[in-house]
Parts: sequence; C-alpha cells; structure tokens
Amino acid sequence: MSNLYSNFQEKFPVDLTNEFLVTSDGRPVSYKELDETSARIANCLIDLGGSPGDRITVQVEKSVESIFLYLACLRAGLVYHPLNTAYKSSELSFFIENAEPSIIVCSNDALNAIESVLPEEGIKALLTLEADGSGTLMDKASNLSSHSEIMKCIGSETATLLYSSGTTGKPKGIMLSHDNLLHNGETLVNTWGFSSSDRLLHMLPIYHVHGLFVGLNTVLLSGASMTWCKSFNDEEAIEKLPDCSVMMGVPTYYTRLLANNRFNAKCCSNTRLFISGSAPLLSETFINFQEQTGHTILERYGMTETGMNTSNPLKGKRKAGTVGPSLPGVTVRIVDELGKEITDDETGDLQVKGPNVFSGYWRMPDKTAEDFTEDGFFNTGDKATIDSDDYVSIVGREKDMIITGGLNVYPKEVELVIDDILGVTESAVVGVADSDFGEAVVAMIVSDGSILNEEKIISICKDQLANFKVPKQIYFIEDLPRNAMGKIQKNLLRERFKTESN
Repeated sequence: MSNLYSNFQEKFPVDLTNEFLVTSDGRPVSYKELDETSARIANCLIDLGGSPGDRITVQVEKSVESIFLYLACLRAGLVYHPLNTAYKSSELSFFIENAEPSIIVCSNDALNAIESVLPEEGIKALLTLEADGSGTLMDKASNLSSHSEIMKCIGSETATLLYSSGTTGKPKGIMLSHDNLLHNGETLVNTWGFSSSDRLLHMLPIYHVHGLFVGLNTVLLSGASMTWCKSFNDEEAIEKLPDCSVMMGVPTYYTRLLANNRFNAKCCSNTRLFISGSAPLLSETFINFQEQTGHTILERYGMTETGMNTSNPLKGKRKAGTVGPSLPGVTVRIVDELGKEITDDETGDLQVKGPNVFSGYWRMPDKTAEDFTEDGFFNTGDKATIDSDDYVSIVGREKDMIITGGLNVYPKEVELVIDDILGVTESAVVGVADSDFGEAVVAMIVSDGSILNEEKIISICKDQLANFKVPKQIYFIEDLPRNAMGKIQKNLLRERFKTESN
C-alpha cells in the first residue's frame, strides 16, 4: 500500500500511548489519540460525501486537531488543500473556484468570507474548526468509530494540493503525490539523523511545506515527538528549547533569538540540530549564531513543487551562504539560457530531478510542459551556483533578476555587499522602471540604529561591484515586508518605490 498514512503508521511506537506531542500549554497527545481521532474525522468526511480524489479545502488556525484533519484526508484518499489564514474573500474565491473542493473546513472568523464566495453547486459540506479544537467538524466526528480503513492507492496519486504564492500572476495549483511526500520525508529522516528519541520544537505554520511536510512528516516517519506551539515567540522558544533536540525555523526566528539577551549556549544544551529554510540565511546570522551558542545552523533548500532538494550535511562542513549539496536521490544542475550545463561557480538556472518533484500543475498541462525539460528536469526559477564541493548557493529568483541597460544584475550579489557594511541589519535590492536603463537598481536598507547615508553605501558598493550593479538610489526603512514564512516580499517593495525612484 502506497498511502502515506500507512507508512506513517509503520513508524508509530509499538506502545501507542507514547507521546506524539505536547502543546505549549501542557496538553499531551499520544499516538493513540492521533490514530483514533484521525480515523473519526476520516469517517466524518466520508459520511459527508467525500470520495477518493476529492479536494478538502482547509483554512484554519494551527491546532492539534488540524494535524488530525490532514492525516484524516490522507487515510481516506482525499486531497488535502491547506490555505493561508490571511487570505481574504477575493483570494478565497479564486482558490475555491480553481480547486473545486467537495468539503471546506474553516474557522468561524473566516466563515462569512467563504460563504460569500461559495459556488452554487459542488460543495457537500462547510464545517468549522477553531484553534481550541472546537467546531462543527469535531462535533460531527466525535461520536463516530475510531477505526477507519486506510484507502489503498498508488503512490503517484495526489495527496495534497498547494498553491504558489502568485506574486507574478495567478497562483498555480501544485499536486504532490503520496510518493513525493514519502520519499522526501524518509530522505530527511536519514539525512538529518531523526529517531524516536528526538523532540522537535514546532513553531512554524502548517499551511506551508516547511511546517507541514518538512517538520511534521519527519516526526511521523521516525516515531519522534514534538513540542507544539501555535506560532514563533522568542521568549517561548528559549523556555521550550531545553526539552527539544531539534528546532526548525525561518531565518527571522534565529535573528530574533540572537537579539534576546536571555538566549545563550545553556538554552541549547540539549539541542542537537538547528535547521533553517524558506528564505536565505545571512552569513552574519550563521556566524553570530555559531559564536553565541556553539551550534552551526544547517541550511537547506526546497520549494513547494519539490519539497527539499539540497541540504548542508549533518556530519561534515556546513558552509555559510550555501544550501549544501543535493539530497540522496535528487539531481541538481545549473544551465545557461540555452539549456547547456555549466559549472565552476557560474551563475545560471537551477534545475532539479528526482522522486521528490511534483507531477505537474493542477489543470495546467501547458504550464507543466513549459516548466519541465525534455529529459525530465524541473526549472525551479532560481538562479544559483555550484562550487567545486557541489554545494549550491541560491543567488536569487529569476523573476527578481534586474536587467539594467541590457546587463543582468542578481540582487543577492548586491545584498551581500550591503549587508556586510557596519550598521546594516539587512537589505533588499530590487529593480524599478527607469526611462533610460529599462530598470534601475534600488536598495532598501534596515539599519541597527547607526548613522548611515546614501553616499557611503554607494561608495562602498562602487569599490566592490561593477558600476552597473551599484544601486542608483538607497532608501532607509524600518523593516522589510515579509510573508508568513519570512520571505521578503520584493513585489511589495517594487510597487512601493516604483514612482519614488523616477
């Protein structure tokens, strides 16, 4: 049987009363409760008319019960379709129309917005689930059988449907199969040395690959446990870390920990591994964390369409500014604009191939064909380099590349120079429309309170960069806009400064 849930079950502890997680307020949850409650919810969804392959759209706050709902969909052969809790009516209208779910589960707060965009036909049930576990879903499921057959399926069948962020057009539905998730989860368990004795500090959202598939699936495929927190808070992290062996986070989590004077090596005395992803980790953060705690953050690289592709090693050198070599079973390559493979630290397009890579975009065969090469590699849209040790460094997104006067500028290269300037906390470089050059290089800088000026920044850039790469203008701002996973939203910066730069 290739159902992902059956593979989870095989790794459950022999004694199902063993702890699966404990919430931040002290509620313990056993593997037995996980298995029985997910069975009840699966039975509920089936009773409401859910059939194998149906999409179950979910927009709820992070909770224990939201995990059970995810697992219920897997065991019933339903397609789990999680949505960011920040989406509003206009966005929800697109997702519901495109995914065509048979059942929707949402919070009470989102109920009116979802009801306003429901199609006239096709929705068999609209249920609620609150952060405290209450709601009509659990009311209907609570009295049903705690036994549910696990739907037999082939590994290539779709398990989950996630959507791209849609910053450059309509979001695309990404179909991830049971096999995609299983292979990637098992690879990460082996690569990162997960075992049943591990406890993961889980502070990530779970409508995203990082928190849902990287964090949760590695725990379930190793019979490990978690400390389950609704969101990241540096004070709570410091309190919970001594009981945890692994922490996963976005770079912002680590910068906030470093800024807290209570965070030190003692907090991490029982933690064997810190993992960072979803956004680039500054070399400065990497080095400062090492100096302050004695731990070296392990940075890895993945995306919604592929899960994880590369990782710095558990044992071996972890290089600042890189996301490590390709994971076992995954092939990565860098190609030029003609599709020819290049090496020796040259920048090009990153392509990946492996059993972790999705099968295609939901109902978009032309876009699927466009994003795959004839020999089966997926075009990630990322610009990258590979060094002599096969460590990959992500230079930036293809859509973020700036073309000024016909020359290509990769924002990351400029950002690294600016971030190294004393007093700069972080920076973001974007291209804005320019009547002369087509696009002008513009930098937004967050400082640590030091007195900085545009002339000084530009002068330092001129010393280290070709003239066409040097920002034409510098803006000092209080913070950089980020999405829920800590990624800088450069589209918002481009929009904000597009008129001010002319």
